[in-house]
Amino acid sequence: MKIEQFKDNGLSHYSFAILSECENKIVLIDPARDIAPYLSYAKKHAATIIGVIETHPHADFVSGHLELHQQTGATIYCSQLSGALYPHQTFDSGDTIEFGNIKLKALNTPGHSMDSISIVLEHQGKDKVVFTGDTLFIGDCGRPDLREKAGNQTAKREEQAKQMYHSLREKLMLLDDEVWVYPAHGAGTLCGKALSEADRSTIGAEKRSNWSLQEMTEEQFVKTLLKEQPFIPSYFAYDVELNRHGAKNLQASFNNFPIGLPYKINTNIFIVDTRPEKDFKNGHLPKSVNIQNGGKFETWLGSIFVPEEFFYLVAESDEMLKEVIGKTAKIGYELFIEAAFVIETGNEKAAQLDLDNFKIQQENYTIIDVRNKGEVQAYPYFDQAINIPLYELRTRLAEIPSNKPILVHCAGGYRSAAGSSIIENAFDGKTEVYNLGEAISNSFRQDL
Repeated sequence: MKIEQFKDNGLSHYSFAILSECENKIVLIDPARDIAPYLSYAKKHAATIIGVIETHPHADFVSGHLELHQQTGATIYCSQLSGALYPHQTFDSGDTIEFGNIKLKALNTPGHSMDSISIVLEHQGKDKVVFTGDTLFIGDCGRPDLREKAGNQTAKREEQAKQMYHSLREKLMLLDDEVWVYPAHGAGTLCGKALSEADRSTIGAEKRSNWSLQEMTEEQFVKTLLKEQPFIPSYFAYDVELNRHGAKNLQASFNNFPIGLPYKINTNIFIVDTRPEKDFKNGHLPKSVNIQNGGKFETWLGSIFVPEEFFYLVAESDEMLKEVIGKTAKIGYELFIEAAFVIETGNEKAAQLDLDNFKIQQENYTIIDVRNKGEVQAYPYFDQAINIPLYELRTRLAEIPSNKPILVHCAGGYRSAAGSSIIENAFDGKTEVYNLGEAISNSFRQDL
């Protein structure tokens, strides 16, 4: 038996292939949108993919389960509670999948969502691994508030948090201490708030160190779990429904939009400019938002733009364009690309900040801090700053005064590049808009 863990760093997502070497059969758990790595793994081991298990309809990424079924004939397994609208076989407590010396046993573990399951892997008669989806993470557990407005069923966060308390204690904590824990996410995901950097652990180790498995009352657990959860991106509810239906073939979906500079650009549609901030500053097209092709591009694209909102997608080279199209598809937003094309520059330039002047005359600027509220409370940079988190910026632009030049900052420069470009579009030359960028850490952190 072999277990292969596939990592998507941008979305902090883990998926898994379980290989029975004696029968050359594979079952996948929580696959990503791009199924090529799984097909390559199967080919490498001369194995057949016979099953795909969804621990729940995911909110933060689009799964490739339906395309895997269509290309390989693999059976898709999921809880009957998920309301899946694709061909599937239900997989709930008491159900098993057996191949080779492996038995996969379903456990209903509601809490993150009412339809969440975990999968216990039994090998040669002994429990070896539990795949916990978004129920138990390393150092944390899944947030319970993503289904209040998403999916075929809705559930109040308090009720889901209570379910999580019982799922952890009455299902997962009953497993042997030496059972390995493989979750669907690691540090950096928005599906939890305090995940470890580790990508695996054991039940015993988690009992000792994971806050959610410590002795406490249900009331204490619910209060702690609900406190200070991260923001919910705009695309999460959309992805839940897309996964419940099953996404269309990835390559086919790329045929829905043209690649190449359009003859005429629709000025009512925003341009997502994924080039580095330096290139964007030196020249960009009108109505551009600078969401750089960085580690969390997918999250910020799906937080700034809402589902069904069309946009142009721009990169600095053919290679980078292909990459950002793929990242866009990971959250199902390729369906909203009006056109994708390469540019080197544009006729609009971002205002250049006189940093020395700003340092001595900060009162002459309106300072916008686009960090999250918790970050600002923990580490305020400027007392007079107006805090509008980036994910709320487009809906709160009216709160920004225009009687002074506007300076935008975050913690390192990535979010402020996007934020300043959003404000620049909204104010349309009424006042100068500056991005403090990386200078926030280079010139200010040590001074404050």
